[in-house]
Amino acid sequence: MRLTIIKKYGLLLFLGASLVACDKNLNIKPKQGVDAAVAIETAEDLEAARIGCYGMLAKGSLYGTNLNLVPELLGSDSYLTWRGSFQSYRQIARRNMLTDNADVQRTWIDAYQAIELANVILDKYSIATTTDEQNRVKGTALMVRGMMHFELVRLYAKQYDAATAATNDGVPLSLIAVYDEEGAAVLPHREKVNVVYNQVITDLTEAASLLPERDSYYFTKYTAMAMLSRVYLQMGDYAKARDAANEVIDSGNYGLNPVVTIAFNNRNSSESIFEIQQNDQNNAGTANDGLTTFYASKAGSVGRGDAQVNSAFADSYEDNDTRGEMSLIYHAEEGSARSTSVLCTGKFTSFGQNIPVIRLAEMYLTRAECNLRLGTTIGDTPANDLNQIRKRAGVTDIASPTVDNVLHERQLEFAYEGLRIHDIRRVKASTGGYSWDDPELVLPIPKREIDATKGSLTQNEGYY
Repeated sequence: MRLTIIKKYGLLLFLGASLVACDKNLNIKPKQGVDAAVAIETAEDLEAARIGCYGMLAKGSLYGTNLNLVPELLGSDSYLTWRGSFQSYRQIARRNMLTDNADVQRTWIDAYQAIELANVILDKYSIATTTDEQNRVKGTALMVRGMMHFELVRLYAKQYDAATAATNDGVPLSLIAVYDEEGAAVLPHREKVNVVYNQVITDLTEAASLLPERDSYYFTKYTAMAMLSRVYLQMGDYAKARDAANEVIDSGNYGLNPVVTIAFNNRNSSESIFEIQQNDQNNAGTANDGLTTFYASKAGSVGRGDAQVNSAFADSYEDNDTRGEMSLIYHAEEGSARSTSVLCTGKFTSFGQNIPVIRLAEMYLTRAECNLRLGTTIGDTPANDLNQIRKRAGVTDIASPTVDNVLHERQLEFAYEGLRIHDIRRVKASTGGYSWDDPELVLPIPKREIDATKGSLTQNEGYY
């Protein structure tokens, strides 16, 4: 029932609040849309809108597919090979994107749609009848707005760097609900990278102060803290990333699963900090979309086997590492040798399974990395944090780990979970022949947005 409500109301409430209205003009909303100011009149309407936010995040353009798959394809060398027929993903994997790339466009559009729905809710949250409900509704909207601006700025702008963040173009900030053509006629412009990150931090910090400490399905205070930890890590603010991760761990709300497969084969496991709720009737894996469609093998007619694990990466797992042998990396051709078979990740094998967005293992490895970089032992020693993850995988401890040990562990633990290019860029590494700051690793601003805004939006370097 909950997912049905998401689909029913998420679209209805958003029709009149869209930043992206039609193919001809970015700023004119569809006349047949339901005006958001009218759609949210009661506490029931507001609750439907809150749930609708989760439906927006679950779309294939966002966490349902692209916010996982696109970062993996951008960092695919010696790791992942795209064998599918979808040209938009092939362009991304080859770092040869055109400005009319369909997936570049739909992710941009739908992220801003989710942000606009959040803005409408922020304008209406006081309709809720109790303080607790007002806080939960407002906190949810702030989470969505902060998360989407964060995903946009790290895909469509250069990596945050303290030396250049104040001069590099980020993405437009959308902070005000739009109800009419006059409001929609204001042309957007790109804020600087540091301005966008500051707003993301402001939104997520306030969300953490408003959301409940526990919830089985929806955002909590610790979802916000975990996302803040991820944001600070991307910025290289290791003290704040460490402290936020430590707060999540110390909350006691989460625990590592005995084996990592549980996070993907079971819904809302103890390790899950936030995941996209799906079922067999409501999921992103329809009409050639969804993580299972692209990641799962053709064996059993489950997926397309488009995103194939490179054997060199599969071989980087130690012999006894269960992450490399027990379902997470598996052969698409039964009985064939690894060197000759098609390999696929086993993390996504069912259309109706939930999609983990952030889980406790990330908090342990973030705390370990930050403590190593800072020479501290806040929460625990880096060795203990790292080795918790390694013990679960069945491999031996590292007595005196280095930052490189932790970074390698992140690659093994979070393979095909949407972190790949973001880690490459933040640690200033390379992928194939591309340096961390190459323009080819930044998505273009969609051409339709450039055209519609009459020059107020500038294009990224290297795109025309």
